[in-house]
Amino acid sequence: MATIVVTGGAGFLGSHLIDRLIARGDDIICVDNLFTGRKDNIRHLLGNSQFEFIRHDVVNPLFVECDQIYNLACPASPVSYQYNPIKTIKTSSVGTVNVLGLAKRCNARILHASTSEVYGDPAIHPQPESYWGHVNPIGPRSCYDEGKRIAESLCMNYHVSHGVEVRLIRIFNTYGPRMDPNDGRVVSNFINQALRGQDITVYGDGGQTRSFCYVDDLIEGMIKLMDQDETTGPMNIGNPIETSMRELADTIIQLTGSQSRVVNEPLPQDDPTQRCPDITLAKKVLGWQPSVLLEQGLQNTIDYYRSLMENNDIWTNSSHQHCAVSR
Repeated sequence: MATIVVTGGAGFLGSHLIDRLIARGDDIICVDNLFTGRKDNIRHLLGNSQFEFIRHDVVNPLFVECDQIYNLACPASPVSYQYNPIKTIKTSSVGTVNVLGLAKRCNARILHASTSEVYGDPAIHPQPESYWGHVNPIGPRSCYDEGKRIAESLCMNYHVSHGVEVRLIRIFNTYGPRMDPNDGRVVSNFINQALRGQDITVYGDGGQTRSFCYVDDLIEGMIKLMDQDETTGPMNIGNPIETSMRELADTIIQLTGSQSRVVNEPLPQDDPTQRCPDITLAKKVLGWQPSVLLEQGLQNTIDYYRSLMENNDIWTNSSHQHCAVSR
């Protein structure tokens, strides 16, 4: 049993991670400023003796005692990270310095949640960890992309200079229950539109591809990376099976039984045309690869969104459906 801090713990990934860690017996300190996280994601844990919630922004120093830290604090959807781009890059820079400082003081191992966005619009496909990326440093997505690249550099410099035990995970598109239905990402957008019978908005010609990893698989890979001693990373964790935007839209229409039509709109600036992980390292070091099929994961997510609609729990403004749908 360990005492583990999870920053961003009330978010989509953080709340699933906490469930897994508590189930194996760990004590959890969940830290979240609730900018994109939701208390409903952790409400079932309130009152659990293994769980403590602290409402706190990591841009300010954090003083707790712990054995491990999972640093997931940062808006991850285009709608959220472009809403306040300066705040986003401060979370990845100043916030990461503060969390690394906590790890140094406590002699705690830290796993930092990086992203496939560090590869930008890649010139190499699929993307191995050795690829340095193709990122626009001043574009509309740069607050997130470059912020995450800064955070990776900070982690490695704290590791080299101060001996902090770090693990770097590069997360590729992940989906599942507790994902904000209006957060501007493609799975949530398409399901939301299909369930409402609205036109499904595909940006570009629909030929651009993504790889979609179900949340349970992602969390398994994250915990395995944290607990191994062979590598600091970075390590790609994602599903290497590519799906085009048009294929995804058609699959969701079929699974929901919707009468929605697919309509095309111009591709947003700097939206990558391909994104797919090379997971050779994860297979070799962790013995990990995803196991949940896309159709099953989508059905689980559709069922969750249906339950939200039945309870009129919409979360955010539906205008968010029209932002950066390929994420």
